[in-house]
Amino acid sequence: MHIAYPTEIDGFRDRIRTFLGDHLPADWQGIGRLEGDDYWSFLADWRTTLRENGLIAVHWPTAYGGGGFSPLEQVVMAEEFARAKAPTGVPNDGFGIRLLGNTLLNWGTEEQKQHLLPRIISGEDVWCQGYSEPGSGSDLASLRTRAERDGDQWVINGQKIWTTWGQDANHIFILCRTGTLESRHRGISFLLCPLDQPGVDMRPIRQATGLADFNEVFFTDVRCPIDSVVGGVDNGWRVAMTLLGYERGEDAAVLPIHFRATYERLVETARLHGRHEDPVIRQKLAALHSRVSIMQWLGYRSITGWLKGEEIGPESSIFKNVWSELAQDQADVALEVLGAHALEERGRAPMAAFQTDDVGAPLDSAAWIGERLISLAGTIYAGSSEIQRNIIAEQVLGLPR
Repeated sequence: MHIAYPTEIDGFRDRIRTFLGDHLPADWQGIGRLEGDDYWSFLADWRTTLRENGLIAVHWPTAYGGGGFSPLEQVVMAEEFARAKAPTGVPNDGFGIRLLGNTLLNWGTEEQKQHLLPRIISGEDVWCQGYSEPGSGSDLASLRTRAERDGDQWVINGQKIWTTWGQDANHIFILCRTGTLESRHRGISFLLCPLDQPGVDMRPIRQATGLADFNEVFFTDVRCPIDSVVGGVDNGWRVAMTLLGYERGEDAAVLPIHFRATYERLVETARLHGRHEDPVIRQKLAALHSRVSIMQWLGYRSITGWLKGEEIGPESSIFKNVWSELAQDQADVALEVLGAHALEERGRAPMAAFQTDDVGAPLDSAAWIGERLISLAGTIYAGSSEIQRNIIAEQVLGLPR
């Protein structure tokens, strides 16, 4: 199979490469080489540079402050940034731009788009996601956090958990029960709620890596305006599924590049420890190489549909299962390669909380140990592997429930 982009896209690719060459430090080795305050300071300055050059929310219409790029241009930009080991924003942009922003373009009123989208781009509004609850994870439709109307406001009471980077956010998009519990999917609404108000209690959850990127959030008589509903009252399930499609689907362009970079780090680690000629390790590396390639072709298939204007559908569950299980297996082989060195953490732990470590990350034992711990959650968040297989069976293959 031969994948080729139209020749007319070459000029745009050159433009992105020129931008990266002009704005990245001369000694740049990748965001994965930074840590601590240097990491976060670079991210903040870099996001400002991207915004000033129209490279935040590049696929949004220009009427809302976006770049107006075509889907193909967005893919090319993602590829070039990944190859340059440069981020396309800060962590919360995944929630504000990729998830909420795209969902608002599908479901939001014109007033919501005009008000909210430019504030996401500017960084004035920083968003997090309120979906899962202690008793409602994979069975999200059983959620109990409730919103009741009080005049021109909604009053929210309940609890959300695994709220990623909530400590850095000032707003949350939240699924609330507005119908009866028995109504399940048909009694849920998608609300937009400010976090800087009385009644919000954000508590960090310490992870196995020592980081605290997740939180549990308690809501006690928390309020938001009545027009904060997206997609209509009791129609939040459809809105939520649109958002999850973006969460699972748009990674098709860039994740294969990140996983390829992780694989190359793994091969280099094997060479560093003299394990690259071990026949068992070589066989495992060859198997991983094949799976990274399969992931790349799955990504191309998703991109092809996306470029045709097709909505991200249940097929995205295939891609999600592939990368989440591959992340665990790559990290397992890395620890096998390290051998006794994996008993002690040396060097820099991962700064990234999901999927793979940042492109350009070191070969230190701490990086691989942390990546293995991070990978454990990958088959659970954004829909567990078991749920994804049910979706694939019923909605893709048409098998009986």
